[in-house]
Amino acid sequence: MFISSQNSPPSFKDFTLVMPAVAVGNVGQLAVDLMVSTLNMKRVGHIHTDCLIPMAGNNPYATSSEEVEELHTPAEVYTAADLKLAVLQIRAPIIQTKSKKFRQLLVTWIKASGFSRTVVLSSSHAYQRDDQQMQGTALRYLVTPSLLKLSADTFKELSWREMERVQAFPGVTDVNTEPRLYIPGGGITKGLYTDSCAEDLPLAVLLLFCSEGDNIPDAFTLINHLNDWLHLLDSPSQQPNKWKIPTSWSLLFGSGIPPALF
Repeated sequence: MFISSQNSPPSFKDFTLVMPAVAVGNVGQLAVDLMVSTLNMKRVGHIHTDCLIPMAGNNPYATSSEEVEELHTPAEVYTAADLKLAVLQIRAPIIQTKSKKFRQLLVTWIKASGFSRTVVLSSSHAYQRDDQQMQGTALRYLVTPSLLKLSADTFKELSWREMERVQAFPGVTDVNTEPRLYIPGGGITKGLYTDSCAEDLPLAVLLLFCSEGDNIPDAFTLINHLNDWLHLLDSPSQQPNKWKIPTSWSLLFGSGIPPALF
């Protein structure tokens, strides 16, 4: 359920929604962090659900001591009204037994809100790539038939590689078995895409093959690819510092190893 933080609920009619999947390396969440921080997006509400591990914390995008004290929750909605852009930032893992329920909640909310399109930022384990997935860049995309009707020419111009379908058993070709969509480490990515196809939702997935570790470079790569499509900033790939790093990133890896240990 979406709960507005304003007196009058915001209208998302014809807005583009960008959201992360909780996936390997948290690349999607980091990319959304860069969007919210750089575009100075305004928090307009949150998603209240029992499908996420309950947690709360200080404002991850604080720029002053007053803002630090704001309380933030696991699933919040931010907007940049002038760009007709909204993001849903998810900061907590999905409870495993409630994954399907959470996908259904998202699909229902997206349909009811009137978004013109939804973009899911995700990632997948690089070490589990099929041979054909080793070719080209680490970026892959998926698009539902509903969105493809509207943006087929755009995807051709971007020259991105669509996520390849793979054999059920790697290295074994079975003429009786159709290749399948497989996104290891992608969380709800595959399920949300499949649900969106069934519900005729205009949705695209942008994902990056990556490994666990310092995934900040992956986040910049993913957000720059997204920018090639949505044109959020002018040529940030030429000047990476145009993306504003949120203050919370200084805490990503803790405070370091205490010298007293040695």
